[in-house]
Amino acid sequence: MAEKQFSGILNGAVPGEPVKKDENSRRGNWGNQIEFVLTSVGYAVGLGNVWRFPYLCYRNGGGAFMFPYFIMLVFCGIPLFFLELSFGQFTSLGCLGVWKVSPMFKGVGYGMMVVSTYIGIYYNVVICIAFYYFFMSMTNLLPWTYCNNPWNTPDCTGVVGTPLANATFANVSAVVSGLTEIVNRTKRTSPSEEYWRNYVLNISDGIGNFGEVRLPILGCLAVSWVVVFLCLIRGVKSSGKVVYFTATFPYVVLTILFIRGITLEGAISGIKYYLTPQWEKILDAKVWGDAASQIFYSLGCAWGGLITMASYNKFHNNCFRDSIIISVTNCGTSVYAGFVIFSILGFMANHLGVDVSEVADHGPGLAFVAYPEALTLLPISPLWSLLFFFMLILLGLGTQFCLLETLVTAVVDEIGTDWIIKNKTYVTLGVAIVGFLLGVPLTTRVSNKNTHKHVLYLWIDLLCCVHPSHFLHNYFKDVEMMLGFPPPLFFRICWKYVSPFIITFILIFTVIQYKPITYNDYVYPSWSLIIGFAMALSSVICIPIYALFKIAVSEGSTFLERLKNSVKPDPDWGPALQEHRKGRYATTGPESVEVRPLKEELKDEGKEKLKEKETEKKDEIGLTIPGSNGSTLNPTPSA
Repeated sequence: MAEKQFSGILNGAVPGEPVKKDENSRRGNWGNQIEFVLTSVGYAVGLGNVWRFPYLCYRNGGGAFMFPYFIMLVFCGIPLFFLELSFGQFTSLGCLGVWKVSPMFKGVGYGMMVVSTYIGIYYNVVICIAFYYFFMSMTNLLPWTYCNNPWNTPDCTGVVGTPLANATFANVSAVVSGLTEIVNRTKRTSPSEEYWRNYVLNISDGIGNFGEVRLPILGCLAVSWVVVFLCLIRGVKSSGKVVYFTATFPYVVLTILFIRGITLEGAISGIKYYLTPQWEKILDAKVWGDAASQIFYSLGCAWGGLITMASYNKFHNNCFRDSIIISVTNCGTSVYAGFVIFSILGFMANHLGVDVSEVADHGPGLAFVAYPEALTLLPISPLWSLLFFFMLILLGLGTQFCLLETLVTAVVDEIGTDWIIKNKTYVTLGVAIVGFLLGVPLTTRVSNKNTHKHVLYLWIDLLCCVHPSHFLHNYFKDVEMMLGFPPPLFFRICWKYVSPFIITFILIFTVIQYKPITYNDYVYPSWSLIIGFAMALSSVICIPIYALFKIAVSEGSTFLERLKNSVKPDPDWGPALQEHRKGRYATTGPESVEVRPLKEELKDEGKEKLKEKETEKKDEIGLTIPGSNGSTLNPTPSA
């Protein structure tokens, strides 16, 4: 009894009342709204908040970059975030099923699946490397502290001098006698950089030379996929509980690292370098392009994850409020992470006697080279290293949960049978196994040369956020029916005009500023670039291919008739549950659309009805009084 009451409290029920059931018994819903918000925050707040935003900020004018960044958030980020959440919540379907609104555009959903597949494979490889660094930090001395290792080269120069048996923070400065030599060297590599390149990745001499699989990385990749699968073994029911930890603990770690960072000598100079505004850069189109691209990259628009997560909401949930909370939290986290990163980098620059720009980096270079090297200067450095990489693991997992759930939900919704819904766990396992196998080539020695460079398709896929313009007028009414109020005028204007303009600007700007991809001094051969562009276009090509297919199979004697029929909504487009199908979605008779419960649930409902009837009969018997002659008397007093 106590367990039932406790379970009821977790699900938002008042003690003594029945536990709240899922509104959509067929697909299921979030346990409560906090789980959805935390999951969405975990999805949006990822590795890019830590290793991409701080670098973009200081490179594009410091504090001045905040101005275009928040302008893009208000006029494009939040409106599109709200659009995707409302889209998934209104239909209770994933990134494929929602295109019943206009079947010809279902190729956009397939494009989202391609994007989520690419990102999911790459993201888990990054998580597995974070796992590797986390395990290697469980030591008294971080292995990338000194240059006396087999993988080091003659160009290696450490920042903490030579190994001492009992070195402490107080005498660290005493052993850095060679700092002048370090600064004056024209070619200096750090122990952390050589550990990353020559030991962890053991990078080959060219992209055509795969080399052997790095077994430690492969093992960590397996660990990463197992963790993701176990957290998603029951879909949103299990992941919704895990996010209470994975979405909140990174903020605890960030705060610990921030407090430690600002107490270090030189931290203030690093923060000043991060925030000092250079207002003249606001006039540079590149700054605005970087601001817009970071908003989309960070919020995860056009990946299908937002639609999928919102599809498990209850129909009348206030997703407008959620979109603002999640978007602002995401961007606030990026700014906060910048203070954490640059306080440590400022300390390192002060220690070396160089400018912050010489130790600042972005992407994997920040997470696995610059920041780990700075941690070696701290007392009890393994502890801070453990915290940092544990934070990276949690940030990555939060995004990975949604990417995998996007693929699983799309498959389950598309098949839609009782069996596939009941056995969704097997679909999750299958997707995880395929994802692991596709990630194996990324654990070879060539992996770092081709994993994180081909992201152009992300921006091309932003087109999927502006496709609904042909039905927006009706969709405004749909949102009003769902939320109880129409979308604010500002959001309607952004959906129709402002956001499409900004996205077009991003696409044009991305093409204009394109430069051949390089990795340090390595220049990629032309055949590898062709493969990269093929990957970039593979998500977009789904749109015209499926559109042509849908037009070809649609009814009609002429092309125009087929075209018109292909964009008409399916008969069952609209809210998933019959109780929510009102207005133009209201149907009667045998053609009414209603989500069928599973067979087991039908049996349970039948048993409940039988119990109710038995209870009613017992109540009726209890209300009768047997007479002395065997008859029954009505206890109601006569007039």
